Amino acid sequence: MRARKFHELSQDELRAQEREMAEQLWRLRFQAATGQGEGLRKLRVLKKDVARIKTLLRQRELAAQRT
Repeated sequence: MRARKFHELSQDELRAQEREMAEQLWRLRFQAATGQGEGLRKLRVLKKDVARIKTLLRQRELAAQRT
């Protein structure tokens, strides 16, 4: 997902996306460990998306503290 799409989501939607992606990450890691991997590329993209969400949530948290 593009970073712009994440900026359009609300706090609750971001947290839901983060939970969903964390579950997907766990499944992909499990599949990779058992040799049923879907592909390394999807795993990398998912990890980056989770990092983007966490960064955006933290930025919003800090902005709220300043005001």
